[in-house]
Amino acid sequence: MTVSPKIPHLRNVGTTQQLVVNGRPFLALAAELQNSSMTSAEFMEPAWQKLVDTNINTVLGCVTWEDIEPVEDQFNFAELDKVILGARKHGLHLVLLWFGSFKNGISTYVPPWVKTDTRRFPRAKLRKAGGVLQTGDVLSIFHEEGCKADVKAFSRLLQHVKDVDGEHSTVVMVQVENETGLLGDSRDASAAAEKRFSEPVPEDLVQFLSQDWDSLHADIKVNLKHFKAQTSPQGTWEEVFSKGPHTDELFMAYHYAKYLNRVATAGKQEYPIPLYTNVWQNYVGDDGDNDFPIVAGGGGYPGDYPSGGGTSTVLDVWQKFAPSLDFIAPDIYLNDYTSSCRKYRHRNQPLFIPEQRRDEYGVRRIWTAYGSFQAIGVSPFGIDTLEPATNPFTKHYGLLKSVAPIILDAQTRPDSSIGFYFDELAADGTDPSKPVIKHWAGYEITIERCFVFGKAGPGAGIVIHLGGPRFLLIGWGFQVRARSLSPTSTFTGFLRFQEKQVVDSETGELRTLRVLNGDETRSGSFAMMPNEDPDYGGFPICVTIPANTMIAELEVYSIEEADDV
Repeated sequence: MTVSPKIPHLRNVGTTQQLVVNGRPFLALAAELQNSSMTSAEFMEPAWQKLVDTNINTVLGCVTWEDIEPVEDQFNFAELDKVILGARKHGLHLVLLWFGSFKNGISTYVPPWVKTDTRRFPRAKLRKAGGVLQTGDVLSIFHEEGCKADVKAFSRLLQHVKDVDGEHSTVVMVQVENETGLLGDSRDASAAAEKRFSEPVPEDLVQFLSQDWDSLHADIKVNLKHFKAQTSPQGTWEEVFSKGPHTDELFMAYHYAKYLNRVATAGKQEYPIPLYTNVWQNYVGDDGDNDFPIVAGGGGYPGDYPSGGGTSTVLDVWQKFAPSLDFIAPDIYLNDYTSSCRKYRHRNQPLFIPEQRRDEYGVRRIWTAYGSFQAIGVSPFGIDTLEPATNPFTKHYGLLKSVAPIILDAQTRPDSSIGFYFDELAADGTDPSKPVIKHWAGYEITIERCFVFGKAGPGAGIVIHLGGPRFLLIGWGFQVRARSLSPTSTFTGFLRFQEKQVVDSETGELRTLRVLNGDETRSGSFAMMPNEDPDYGGFPICVTIPANTMIAELEVYSIEEADDV
């Protein structure tokens, strides 16, 4: 499908894709509202300016099926229109979250005429102790009527968005459903589902897994040992994949992907802007990124988290059988952040994080998403309940906003930037954050927590390789060392270290504000990007300056000397 350049779209750059809005690459400094905030334009009216003051440029908010089609075939978009106008008035973009058939593994936002007609819209059945089948609060995907009704509603939504916003691009993407999958069991046990499960595995899935084996994610291969051991896999799902919850998960993933693909395809035919779905993650091979117990986020087995959603254990299946979704997006709360980013760049799909933590701990990690994994954007959840003055994203997004063109340019050049973060020291004084080491242009660049005389503080940022021995440092709480990798180098030093100031945030033009070749390099050893209030630990000489613009350019050099003859 050929997409007009005026419509928000994804464009291939380097090894990823960027979001293009109004003809220009766009870095989404996004945030998601509480679940139902955007169902009311009146509720949103005082919130818009707060979002602007937090340096947000993109707001994620719901459009619910029950609101736009409260009576079958009677659509009402009046409230959505007012919301779109409110965002546009404040210069904000929107990502609409379609709460259609599925929201967090259940069907809470379907209209009453769907909820109450279980003959036409049957529910999934959950297997409980003693062979009891429990009716789930979720539509079964093994019946046509639910999908057909969702397709019709989503098509009308996208058609309407095109009509009212096609010339403005206030809406830049749409999320199809929300954290799809089955909670409470690893698969649907309704009669229709059981019939499908006992039938031969569809040939398109068998062929895909066989022919694409070398390209599959490692996390799915772990659960396909029985499949791989067969010369010509054929038969029922249990015969082909063995009996167990991960076979159930694969079964659900295949059918959920096809369900959402039908919805997404219909919507794209009306208005082909980028579409994606988000994922409530599992914990396979992942110890988490904090001290919370994994049960807080659902658990590690299909059904504890929504079984069949696009976790890394079935991500390939979603990418193959839901091609109308431009990417599959991870919600990252408790999982290891860096590992999750890496997993969801699988097959070079672009990275977008539609939900994540909104605290200091979470905001430091966004630099890794933007700098190391070329993220389209990240989005802390529940942002409308925080004030700009105390919201940690205000500071981080403010800096990112000023250098967005620079980051977008770096994303077009593979392996030209790296993002990082340094957490607070542990209670016993140990450092949970390791130095980051990168090789560029014949130099080993070490990024580590910034030196202070007292207690070291947290930090975060991006280092961009500008070419040759030049590097741009963005952020605070870190320092950079350089070492030539040449075997004949006898000395590596700093040629220039200059604090930079943004001249034009639209183009990314910088100018030199100060030369930092003195104490700020600890006599030419470390390019220091300190925190705003570094701890001197009682040392009487203030040789560490506080952070100022938080942007600096470093140029290093090497002295090459042959052995004496």
